[in-house]
Amino acid sequence: MQIDLGDLNAFVAVARAKGFRDAARASGGSASGLSEAVRRLETQLGVRLLNRTTRSVVLTEAGEGLLARLGPALTEVESALDVVNGFRDRPAGTLRLNVPVSAARLVLPSIVPPFLAAYPGIRLEVISEESFVDVLAAGCDAGIRYEERLEQDMIAVPIGPRVQRFATAASPAYLDRHGRPQHPRDLLGHACLRGRFASRAMPPWEFERDGEVVRVDPSGPLLVTLGGATDLKVDAAIAGTGIVSLFEDWLRPHFESGALEPVLEPWWQSFSGPFLYYPGRRLVPAPLRAFIDFIKDSRI
Repeated sequence: MQIDLGDLNAFVAVARAKGFRDAARASGGSASGLSEAVRRLETQLGVRLLNRTTRSVVLTEAGEGLLARLGPALTEVESALDVVNGFRDRPAGTLRLNVPVSAARLVLPSIVPPFLAAYPGIRLEVISEESFVDVLAAGCDAGIRYEERLEQDMIAVPIGPRVQRFATAASPAYLDRHGRPQHPRDLLGHACLRGRFASRAMPPWEFERDGEVVRVDPSGPLLVTLGGATDLKVDAAIAGTGIVSLFEDWLRPHFESGALEPVLEPWWQSFSGPFLYYPGRRLVPAPLRAFIDFIKDSRI
């Protein structure tokens, strides 16, 4: 059975976008063309891959199985074809990165503009989310994660600051009204603005001083999903709603403006910075190789 590679790519694009129109916008094709390609693929395979309604496109069980195997396979095909890039004067093509919101906000802004200026033939696509996905299955070339989230078979390259801290802060007005905590356990008596991951896991607040580690699980009037709603926590803290815990670099502009005041600074815990990671058992696409070399040179 000879299956057209373009039809397989069309199916993957529609399945990931969960719709023909969104897939067409992402791929630069047409919704009708994608629909015809998927219909042709289903006819050749003799099985329905997508259940279509006027409002949504949902994978069938057969479609889910095919997508799970196709995603990594097509990425490998793209990587193999990308070897041709090595014969060009300058690398070209698309580089897809899956990164947490914190990296998109705190790490990439100082790297992306000079990288794209140095490599005008590369198009960078950044998918920012807090779920810990398989980068290959998600159609990405690499990701950015912290050390405890790295998978064992991945190659990791340091990117961005090598040491970071979590900071706690509140508005001066809030602290004037409710007092300034002197020990992490004092937070149990304060209004704390919390965040949790899309998985619904809500990490405790962790502090460290002179070898003593203290973990607290405070409560408060606001709980947000980490990622896109994180700034809402910060805005609420500035407005005097309560105490926020976040990356020090995220809060620093508000410290400098006086909108927020550091809380329990001697207890702020340090941790190692993020890593760019990618699979070790595959060809490295030329755009990714260029990005790796760029961030390594930037650290010199």
